Formats: sequence, structure tokens, C-alpha cells
Amino acid sequence: MKLNGKLLRDAKRLLNEKDYVQASEKYWGAAAQAIKAVAAKRRLKIMRHRSISEFVYKLHEEFPEKKFWELYRAASELHTNFYEEHLPPNGVVENAKAVEELIDKLRVLT
Repeated sequence: MKLNGKLLRDAKRLLNEKDYVQASEKYWGAAAQAIKAVAAKRRLKIMRHRSISEFVYKLHEEFPEKKFWELYRAASELHTNFYEEHLPPNGVVENAKAVEELIDKLRVLT
């Protein structure tokens, strides 16, 4: 989760600098790396976006109380924001909080 930590630090810095587009992509990257780390712990290799989504949904089914799917959707929306720049700043901030929560919950599984 070393790369994840760097991405998360970069995301927070960019968010503080109000670079919402770049922060969005860094938050997505941090979430994706955390998800891949959990998958690797289970001896699964994730190579595609769809595989990330499918794995997170399995985690959601396994631990519905942790709301993995709901939190993951915030990360996915930030990824889209990188390309589309469709979110207002407060939307990026709210989704960033959800991604940080997602990563915290995933760390317990690694």
C-alpha cells in the first residue's frame, strides 16, 4: 500500500490547492490501489476497471455493513470527474471524504 499512501498524500495536497480535477484522479488512484491490495491478499490479480468493480461488489456482499459499494461509487465518480470535470468543488470534497473512508475500511482487510 506504499503507492496508495503517496497517491493519497498527493490527492490531499491537490485538494488543498483547489486543483479539483487532478485531486479527483489521485483519489481514484489511491482507491484503486487499496482495492488491488485487498485482492492481492486474496491471491487475485485485478487488471481492468470492470474487475475492480466486480471485486468491490463481492466485498460489498461479504461485508454489507461496511458500505464498500457506496463508497467505491464516490471513487468512481471522481475518476469520471478527471475526464469530464462535471463535479462542483464541494462534490469533489464530499467524494474525497468517502474515498478516505473506503481506504480506511480496506486497510483492515490487508
